[in-house]
Amino acid sequence: MRLVKIHNSSSIDFYSADVTTELELPLSSSEISAGFPSPADDHLELKLDLNKALIRHPSATFYGRVKGYSMVEVGIEEGDILVIDKSLDPKEGDIAVCFLDGEFTVKRIGKQGGRLCLMPANEEFKPIPVTGESDFLVWGIVTYVIHKTR
Repeated sequence: MRLVKIHNSSSIDFYSADVTTELELPLSSSEISAGFPSPADDHLELKLDLNKALIRHPSATFYGRVKGYSMVEVGIEEGDILVIDKSLDPKEGDIAVCFLDGEFTVKRIGKQGGRLCLMPANEEFKPIPVTGESDFLVWGIVTYVIHKTR
């Protein structure tokens, strides 16, 4: 998966999704237990191509690298890579990359008092109301978050 930077903003750096390359990685042929340990396989048999696994609509998919901490309570942290699909229709509850009054932001689409709001996932941030005067666009829906653990 090769990233090509296409736009830089204060909250997200955007990259195109290059799906022309294939990189099949070994995949365990059994599930990995998150509870009690199970015996490991003696060998790996299956292959996984992350382009095929993470991207349903290649021409409408982009990556974004997160800047900021407004979504940490849903596991989105600074430096994480978002897989963003522009072909999906937004609905309430989706985590979306939005363009609001000249800036990009990632928030959950929600309602507050019957009004459309962009909802952060960090109690230090307040919901952002979207009014009729707002320059607003749902740019794409976040389908995956790639999070570095160390």
